[in-house]
Amino acid sequence: MAHRPKRTFRQRRAHSSDSDDAEERSAEPEAPGQQAAPGPPEEGPPSGGGRAEVTDWRARARGPRGRGRVWASSRRAAGAAPRAEGSAVPESRVVDLSTDEESETHHSPESKDDHSSSSNSSSSLEEEFSSVVNIPDAAFIQAARRKRELARTQDDYISLDIKHTSVITGMKKNSDEDPESEPDDHEKRILFTPKPQTLRQRMADETTPRNEETSEESQEDETQDIWEWQQMRKAVKITEGRDLDLSYNSESQTVKKFDTSTSFPPVNLEIIKKQLNTRLTLLQDTHRSHLREYEKYIQDVKSSKSTIQKLENSSNQALNFKFYKSMKIYVENLIDCLNEKIISIQEIESSMHALLLKQAMTFMKRRQDELKHESTYLQQLSRKAETSTNGSLAVGEKTPWILEEIESRRSQRRQARALSGNCDHQEGTSSDDELSSADMIDFQKTQGEILRDHKQIFEDVHDDFCNIQNILLKFQQWREKFPDSYYEAFISLCIPKLLNPLIRLQLIDWNPLKFDAAGLKQMPWFTSIEEYMASSMEDSKKEDGSDKKILSAIINKTVIPRLTDFVEFIWDPLSTSQTTSLITHCTVILEELSTCGNEVSKGKQDLLKSIVLRVKKAIEDDVFIPLYPKSTIENKTSPHSKFQERQFWSSVKLFRNILLWNGLLPDDTLQELGLGKLLNRYLMTALLTASPGPDVVKKCSQIAAYLPAKWFQSSAMRTSIPQLENFIQFLLQSAQKLSRSEFRDEVKEIVLILVKIKALNQAESFIEECHLDHLKSVTKEV
Repeated sequence: MAHRPKRTFRQRRAHSSDSDDAEERSAEPEAPGQQAAPGPPEEGPPSGGGRAEVTDWRARARGPRGRGRVWASSRRAAGAAPRAEGSAVPESRVVDLSTDEESETHHSPESKDDHSSSSNSSSSLEEEFSSVVNIPDAAFIQAARRKRELARTQDDYISLDIKHTSVITGMKKNSDEDPESEPDDHEKRILFTPKPQTLRQRMADETTPRNEETSEESQEDETQDIWEWQQMRKAVKITEGRDLDLSYNSESQTVKKFDTSTSFPPVNLEIIKKQLNTRLTLLQDTHRSHLREYEKYIQDVKSSKSTIQKLENSSNQALNFKFYKSMKIYVENLIDCLNEKIISIQEIESSMHALLLKQAMTFMKRRQDELKHESTYLQQLSRKAETSTNGSLAVGEKTPWILEEIESRRSQRRQARALSGNCDHQEGTSSDDELSSADMIDFQKTQGEILRDHKQIFEDVHDDFCNIQNILLKFQQWREKFPDSYYEAFISLCIPKLLNPLIRLQLIDWNPLKFDAAGLKQMPWFTSIEEYMASSMEDSKKEDGSDKKILSAIINKTVIPRLTDFVEFIWDPLSTSQTTSLITHCTVILEELSTCGNEVSKGKQDLLKSIVLRVKKAIEDDVFIPLYPKSTIENKTSPHSKFQERQFWSSVKLFRNILLWNGLLPDDTLQELGLGKLLNRYLMTALLTASPGPDVVKKCSQIAAYLPAKWFQSSAMRTSIPQLENFIQFLLQSAQKLSRSEFRDEVKEIVLILVKIKALNQAESFIEECHLDHLKSVTKEV
């Protein structure tokens, strides 16, 4: 089997396709009878040929199985085609010339670039090879072509070795010699995309318009001369290079052959040991050098880590500065926003307060006017003669209409109580707070407008500047990232001031006098602040926990002033529903305040003081119990008796409402208000003028039931508190009168009242004096 020659591949130059084509064409020997130095390019392919002729030529160049020079054929010009019939020059020459001719015609500036590139490559090759070369003649070139065609036919491939070079089969001297060798239509190669241009070609295309002043004829002549010179130099270099490759391959093949006759030097143990020691020494030296490199790498790693740490610290400082700057800008924007919106908040707050105050004043004025008119009417009834002589007809004409209106509202309340099943009710204990339909519609309309304006205040503001939770989240990030600067800036003192306008806005619709009003702990702002404080307790590094005082500060600065306004101007102490709701909210607020801070705040003192003042004012303005002759009030159906009963029970209702503040107001203050100012001054006067009987005992029992139980919890207590001395004496007098009559059960009730209020000594003395031995067990049960 014949030895297959080794393939050699030439590296293709990527910067110029035209130079590659030129080198490929010059690599093939010329036909016999042709000059070594190529002349001017012949005419290109016929105009009617187009891409089909180019494809036809390439198909013939591939040979029987389509094998060709892949590394060199991919950049052939698209316009290369067989020369027309009758041409004396070989076909391969025509293709090369036509290709370069097109390149000269369309890209004349590029030829100059190719010239410079080819000149550089030629000069480098001249240094490598001999300067004196032999140019092959036409006969040698024609013989080489025949040899290549024969090799292609036999071996079915073209060897890249110099010894086995072959030519492209299928090529004829001209198209007329073998017309049957043309490929079929399905074997023709169709170019679907134009040939990609090289960088030099693109540069030439861009610079072509700038060189329009140069005449075309001079450019063509210059390009033609350059092309001829390049072809001659390439032919010389390639021929010399093939000779060198041939000699090199022959030498390499001879070296590879193994000569069995060659003798080797003798090998013994000492030689092997010496070689091993030498090898070991080399390896040890290499190992030591690797160790030194390893230690160097370790030092480099340590140095890199320290550098990274420094860079990270420097980047952290930049991030810290960025955070502080953004926080400063955020706080400034927040303050500007709140300063702009606080005016609107105050206006809305004032409007709602004025509306509620107007409603409260309407009820109070109506009650006082009706009380005045009803009292005047009853006085006129008792002095008919005086009213007829004085001629005060104006008051008499207006009074019946007012009395009818009063009676109409009372009848409506009676019907409502009957439907609800509340039969145990005393006249005068109900709250006269009904509004007419027109007043109610007007009130609801005004309130709706205020609430709409209240919702529109922060419509144009981002949530980060009007949502309490988002604002606290900003400060929480500050506290988590930089706790030292957070506490040094006393943010716990700043947050209540920042949140004050937003909390006031949420409290505009809050009415603590309503039974269904939202509790303090159910409000969104309260829960947000509690969560903020809870996270501070977990993450805070400060032992004092300054953030724990945020909620107490907000309650003192925002909630309690709002509550104080309701107490001073809107709260009606005669209304049990308003008093109960107010006490509930005050209890929650003051308990929360006590848990947040142990010190007594100024807001709490102001609130309690306003409660006391409002109760005193109610006692002075609203308590009125008229005194009529016994002959007048003995008839329970008379208007005088009914009016006195209503006023008495209204005062008892106020007495109860005052004592409901037990636990919030001090005991001394409550005893002074409830017992000293109301019980001893008004209620006892009405009781003393009444005839002893079951009604009086019922009234006394009701009064004793409203007294706080904690005032009498001491087991060692034998006498009651001093403010109840008048009440106890009245009970003893009533019991003595009733003991001599048939009302024995009422006497026992009075003794039970005395035992409840811890008047044990007086009760035992009364039992021994009246010889009521069956009641001794009542005092011993206590």
